Amino acid sequence: MRVVFVNRFYRPDGSATSQLLTDLAEHLARLQIEVLVLCSRQLYEDPNARLRRRETMEGVRAVRIGTTRFGRNSRLGRLADYLSFCAAATLRLMVTLRRRDILVTMTDPPLLSVIGAGIARMRGCKLVNWLQDVFPEVASRLEDTAMPRWLERSLGTLRDASLRHAHCNVVIGECMREYIGARGIAESRMCVIENWADGEAIRPMPQAWSALRRELGVAASFVVEYSGNLGRAHDYRTLLHAAEHLRLREEIVFLMIGGGTGMAALRRETIRRRLQNFRFLPYQPRDRLCDSLAAGDVHLISLLPAMEGLIVPSKLHGILAAGRAAIFVGDVHGESARSLAAGNCGLSVPTGDGRALAAALERLVEDPATVERMGQSARRLFDERYTMRSARDRWAAVLGVPLPQDASITTPGEFRRVGIRQFGT
Repeated sequence: MRVVFVNRFYRPDGSATSQLLTDLAEHLARLQIEVLVLCSRQLYEDPNARLRRRETMEGVRAVRIGTTRFGRNSRLGRLADYLSFCAAATLRLMVTLRRRDILVTMTDPPLLSVIGAGIARMRGCKLVNWLQDVFPEVASRLEDTAMPRWLERSLGTLRDASLRHAHCNVVIGECMREYIGARGIAESRMCVIENWADGEAIRPMPQAWSALRRELGVAASFVVEYSGNLGRAHDYRTLLHAAEHLRLREEIVFLMIGGGTGMAALRRETIRRRLQNFRFLPYQPRDRLCDSLAAGDVHLISLLPAMEGLIVPSKLHGILAAGRAAIFVGDVHGESARSLAAGNCGLSVPTGDGRALAAALERLVEDPATVERMGQSARRLFDERYTMRSARDRWAAVLGVPLPQDASITTPGEFRRVGIRQFGT
């Protein structure tokens, strides 16, 4: 057996999809499975990076292909990077894939499943699509990238055809499963495997133990943290309005860690409005993630309501692993809101209601016992649903890899319960 993954970014890149792919690929390699990753030579935050063309790390062979290097600063530049990667990946796969390989396509760049379906059919491979988001709908529902309806329909038709061809389509949430199912994709060709966090590397620890918190001089403050990408699919204006309402509450500090177009816009607005209650930091190294997540008393998660069913914020899993309460800003009936409510580990407020967010934060500031209780519930929810071990066992079942003796899924009934369609069935 050989498993071939395709995604633009891979180790040492620190983006979310890169880290997830790295975790899974290295786990398979430890199980003595031959693993090849086809990726670019760039980094998510540095399009001019020139990583080695070929490299074997932790038993995984990475083959990096050349692409354009415009980065994410313009739509045309992103499109050029996407298309050049797709073209180079197509050529590489045509000469690399062997009969009976398992081809796993991710969604960066979008519509890799369309390329994968055609090549898998020609080369006699099994296709598995790992959907981190749903394109073209994501692009068409963003105000600044809205596309013509005819183009959305055409691309959606191609995408759906590629999903029907696949042996399995791995989606990362129930809302996404419902959306894909409504597009006519059979339940037998889908399974839900949520994204995960490393629960061994990220453990609950007291805020006072966070070195980052001390370095920033906010040890005595109530820290509201956002960690990760704040992009076009996320809302920052609700947070901005809440911060304006709370500008006189000097004990409340907003710690923003990460990047993205929304992060840059938020920073500009805090300067323009002379808000002093914000701290901004770049992405933190993965080996400091436990410490940086511990810096917050409560964490924020955001997703535009139009993106429900198309994107699932993966930052939730790290927050839960760190044992922290969370507030979700978005659709109060959406995926993240459901998870927080089910686990009694957070609150949800609708997009655009800055006063509601400010009021929720003020209640938590005055009720540290509730914050502590929510944090403990968060870790319990993580251990029940979002561990790396559980996700890896489900992936092993999807790919037909022999499961270890201590696997969390052990019987055919368990496979059916979690919606996993095994190879050969």
